[in-house]
Amino acid sequence: MSLPDLEKIPELPVDEDGPVFNAPWQAQAFALVVNLHEQGVFSWDEWAEELGSSIQAARAAGDPDLGNTYYEHWLAALEKITSSKGLTNPELLAARKRLAHEEHQRLHHGHSH
Repeated sequence: MSLPDLEKIPELPVDEDGPVFNAPWQAQAFALVVNLHEQGVFSWDEWAEELGSSIQAARAAGDPDLGNTYYEHWLAALEKITSSKGLTNPELLAARKRLAHEEHQRLHHGHSH
């Protein structure tokens, strides 16, 4: 997978080796966006604009912008752009989020110590 121009992406956490991820889901979300771009679903400029809008909306809503929510903005932008392109819909996304949350709760909070 060759990366598009990462300098167009607002506030992307990077180091000398490239993008930086704090959890596997962040790398998966990043790879999904790159893959959709490579398939021609959206241009890199479209993605950068959508991500920038997502970040601005989160700040306007009170996001403290401590650096730990960046990939949450990434997911919000991904949901919006895939919905606008007709690849998914809000009901399907809500159902998937609910299932993921339930699985997370089961795996990480379901057993007592």
